[in-house]
Amino acid sequence: MKLRYFFLLCVLCQASVVQAEIYKRVDANGHVTYSSDPIKGAKKLQLAPLPTMPPPPRSREQESATDFPRVDSATQKGRDNTSRQILEDELASEEKALTEARTNLQTGIDAPETLTGKDGKTYLNKIKQEEKVGALQKEVKVHEKNIALLKKELSNRSK
Repeated sequence: MKLRYFFLLCVLCQASVVQAEIYKRVDANGHVTYSSDPIKGAKKLQLAPLPTMPPPPRSREQESATDFPRVDSATQKGRDNTSRQILEDELASEEKALTEARTNLQTGIDAPETLTGKDGKTYLNKIKQEEKVGALQKEVKVHEKNIALLKKELSNRSK
């Protein structure tokens, strides 16, 4: 029962806030003060209700499929062919770059990094060799990954 009265009290408090009255006071210096509480020397304002506005126009997402512009099949086929040709050209370019990267890797492995010691002997510089071969292997992997992704995209386009 007490809960019901509490709920009613909350509703009435909110209703009084919604219907708040506005008061305006101008002091001797010309400063204007607006308040929802009565102030000494303030006058109650009679405000007209706010005008309503029409709803905003529909956004692009709200448009139906029938409103969406259509492309004729010949135009779309031309776009698809152009897209496929670009992907095939890119694939050929990546395959050429992969061949070159593999050649560079083999050359890097066959020609190890060396250094000459104080005694005049030549030693293998393992740290530099590992860095060089690691970078060359990374380059090969990047091209292999690009080729795999391009082939996947081309297979998706043919479906």
